[in-house]
This record gives sequence, structure tokens and C-alpha cells, in this order.
Amino acid sequence: MASIFSKIVSGDIPSHKIAESEDFLAFLDAFPITAGHTLVIPKKEIDYLFDLDDKLYAELFLFAKSIVPAIQKVVPCLRIGLSVIGLEVPHTHIHLLPLNSMQDADFSKKITMSQEELASLAAKIRAEIH
Repeated sequence: MASIFSKIVSGDIPSHKIAESEDFLAFLDAFPITAGHTLVIPKKEIDYLFDLDDKLYAELFLFAKSIVPAIQKVVPCLRIGLSVIGLEVPHTHIHLLPLNSMQDADFSKKITMSQEELASLAAKIRAEIH
């Protein structure tokens, strides 16, 4: 059975896309812990980060790094944190988190954003990607 992220890649489930390449997709988390919380995934469904071959692993992190400046321009923060947990969805993914304090990295606390707010934020971040 395809993961929810594979369904996002195929377009079966909508998302607020930030960036996309042939092999990767970045989109806003539907249940963010901070405004701008972005998920970066390989389009190929591989459950565990360390099962990625070396080339895909390196390119995933480089793709994630390439969108960080756009997030920083749009979301006021001290820095962008990165987290890989990999338990909640069986599809490798990186969390990019705008952070102002360590409390902003608490995955047990979600914030509420409407679909309109997520769409607007995604559009602003996309506009900053060069």
C-alpha cells in the first residue's frame, strides 16, 4: 500500500508544494509544529532514510538545503532546524523547522493553520526560490 507521501507525489492527495524536482518534493506539513514546517521527501518510496543509496541520500539533503533560504526569507526565525525521525510515515522524509527556540522543535505540540494560510505561505516561499 502506498504511503500518504506517495499519494501526495502522485497527486491523489493535495499538498502545499514548495519545490519539486524529478526526484524530490518539498511541501508544507499539513499538521505543522511551526509556521513554515516543511517536509522534504524523495519521490521514490523508501521507508528508512539509511536505506537510501548514497547518491539519493546526498541529493535529498542538497535539495533540502536549496530551499532553506526561501523559508528563511518568508518565516521570521533564528535558523532552520532539521529533523529526521521516520516513525510516523513509512516514507523517508526530512522536517525543516523554522526555529526561534528549542521549544519550537517539540513534535508533541502542533499549531493550527487553515488551508488558506498554508496556501498563502507556500506561495510566498515558492516565490523566493531561485
